[in-house]
Amino acid sequence: MSRSYDVAIVGAGMAGASLAAEIAGAASVLILEAEARPGFHATGRSAAFWSETYGGPLIQPLTSASRPALTPFLSPRGAIHVADAAGREALAALSDEFAGAEVALERLDRGALEARLPGLRPGWDEGLYEPSCADIDVAGLHAFYLAKARRAGAVLATGARVARIERAGSGWLIDGNREARILVNAAGAWADEVAALAGEAPIGIAPHRRTIAQLRVDPPVPYDLPLVVDAAGRFYFKPEAGGRLWLSPHDETPSAACDCAPEEIDVAIAIDRLERVVDWRIERVEHKWAGLRSFAPDRLPVYGYSGSGRGFFWCAGQGGFGIQTAPAAAALAAGLLLGRPPGAIDPTPYLAARFEN
Repeated sequence: MSRSYDVAIVGAGMAGASLAAEIAGAASVLILEAEARPGFHATGRSAAFWSETYGGPLIQPLTSASRPALTPFLSPRGAIHVADAAGREALAALSDEFAGAEVALERLDRGALEARLPGLRPGWDEGLYEPSCADIDVAGLHAFYLAKARRAGAVLATGARVARIERAGSGWLIDGNREARILVNAAGAWADEVAALAGEAPIGIAPHRRTIAQLRVDPPVPYDLPLVVDAAGRFYFKPEAGGRLWLSPHDETPSAACDCAPEEIDVAIAIDRLERVVDWRIERVEHKWAGLRSFAPDRLPVYGYSGSGRGFFWCAGQGGFGIQTAPAAAALAAGLLLGRPPGAIDPTPYLAARFEN
């Protein structure tokens, strides 16, 4: 015998969990998670920082609006966007992009960079400081959303990989035993696959692999070091407990939707790039991992109903900024799903309908 819900959400990562927390209570909600635990893929493998410049000017409104709700899960970090000769134009473009966005960016000369980043090699002479950047307690935030959704009556089913989606009257029948009036596609890297299962047109959401390595370096990294981001997009690194360093080559390698693993070459590239920036000695690679970041063709998130009129709702394509934008994005998506008036953020740039014209 099938059980019926107002809304079934496919995916219990940050996108699905935060949306469920917003709409549970106003609707009966089922969350279907393929893995044994939620957040196994992108959510659980994040580099865990909140940056108003990350994702560009069209992501910044979602990021900035999320700050108040994220405050209990944030700790101060700050970020340095640093440039060598190859990155000067990118650094200038970054400054120009956010000039009117009320995002604080402070120009740093060589002396100011040396004061904030010990061991900086010659040639890295320009930078911007982003004081608002913070670390995010991703696990805490994700658990908060899941708990909030459960308290409001949402049901979470893990180990529930969706294999079949059919129409059932004016709603959806999922794997023959669960019914829902509205089907939400929050499946991350699998979003286009879920759309195809439902007979909906895929958008072209493509997963890309991102690599991170945890290093032990000499001298140990001071924990108050800011996040350091290459303006030209070749690396970023941030300190972790015990003098360790999290380092990424800022890779975006196209990938199938899968439980991805890091490639040795990407770790080697990251270390080579780090050694060109600072004179720290790499003692060893302690840990390495990779996660998938999924982007729509225009690299903006996708929220809203498809044009089919069948109650198929997109909540996907959030790239690497889905965690830092979760509160505002979930509120925006919930409003679209429930037919509420739009809030302060214009949903137009993010609507699924933009791919149907």
